Amino acid sequence: MKNKKDKFIINGGKELHGKIVVQTSKNAVLPIISASLLADEGDVELVNCPQITDVSNMLAIMRKLNVKVSKHGKNYVLNPSQASNSKIDCRLIKSMRSSIFLLGSTLSRFKTTTISLPGGCKIGARPIDIHINSLKSLGVEVKTFGDQLFFDATHAHAGSVELKLPSVGATENLVQFACKLPGKTTIINAAREPEVVDLCHFLNAMGAKIVGAGGKKITIYGQANLKGVKYKPIGDRIVAGTIMIAVAICGGKVSLENVEPSHNKKLIEILCRIGCKIDTKNDILTISKQNSLMPFNRISTGFYPAFPTDLQSQMLALSIFLPAKNRVKEIVFENRFLIASELEKLGAEIKYLSQNEVEISAQNLAAVSLIARDLRGGASLVLASLGIKGQSEVSSVHYIDRGYESLEKMFAKLGADIKRE
Repeated sequence: MKNKKDKFIINGGKELHGKIVVQTSKNAVLPIISASLLADEGDVELVNCPQITDVSNMLAIMRKLNVKVSKHGKNYVLNPSQASNSKIDCRLIKSMRSSIFLLGSTLSRFKTTTISLPGGCKIGARPIDIHINSLKSLGVEVKTFGDQLFFDATHAHAGSVELKLPSVGATENLVQFACKLPGKTTIINAAREPEVVDLCHFLNAMGAKIVGAGGKKITIYGQANLKGVKYKPIGDRIVAGTIMIAVAICGGKVSLENVEPSHNKKLIEILCRIGCKIDTKNDILTISKQNSLMPFNRISTGFYPAFPTDLQSQMLALSIFLPAKNRVKEIVFENRFLIASELEKLGAEIKYLSQNEVEISAQNLAAVSLIARDLRGGASLVLASLGIKGQSEVSSVHYIDRGYESLEKMFAKLGADIKRE
């Protein structure tokens, strides 16, 4: 049984070998669960969902909305025919940032909804003004009561919305809200992430008419009725990337199934450039590393198709095993360097070049006790520990459990010496 006091005990220095089926994408499943609320008839069956706490929390919110949820192995069946409550549970909202995805679907379904400001990892301000302003531009009225926001879509209308940033959450909320809104709605400067595309594919399978997903302009033609569907979301590119970086750190050879290589194009380019060998065929990617690697020198995160912010912490972990000094610049979230102080405990030398760029190197690394402070940073501490000989421990792994399905079992299957305690 997992709980907040769990920690990982890791004896590092072992190569990784074997095959792994990458879990279904957390960032695809969560908005798809939300969008299932839009089905006017029939069941929504989601295939092979990851068994992670963020999914459990999202399903708990759906149950609070009177959506019937049943579990069949790793498949979930949702029936929203009796959905009736538009006020989302405040406690659950504060437990996860991804609950903001429910804004678009609840507002479409109930015409009014009240939410609390969302929680999640403390990796930056992550304001929701883009969500609010984009809905206002479609005629939604918004009122604030403390940390509660009340939305009224009684007089909403189709139209054109231009986002000041290609926000994934705002794009996904607009798509959900507009897919049943009479008329034609256009999102300009839309997010292009694979998870956005997957949400649009899911809604189209339900009977929506969404064109342009994956590009900078998405057009939604409102449809009166949507039906339930059986759907398998995409594989998790961040989990796949985490495993790939782990192999670069530890050495060995690992085959990953259920991946779309193009989703990690930037990472693959970097890992090949510094000395890894990567082969791809259909949905299988094989990565190996036998010799020492070269530095990557400098990377910068950005909105897709740029290097993903959710793999930035993992690249910091990789940096301490590379020669010379490497620079990492973060432009999406301002607090993505929470991992830095923990890496310094291992022996990393980190210099802040600015508030959002660091230079990192290391000479003498030693296994120590570490504390996870967010989801991706916590996984990155595991990667660093796997690469250092000696016994390390990583505590507060409940952060990691939000997005990785039994991370310790996954790496143990590949030959790592890691266990949950």
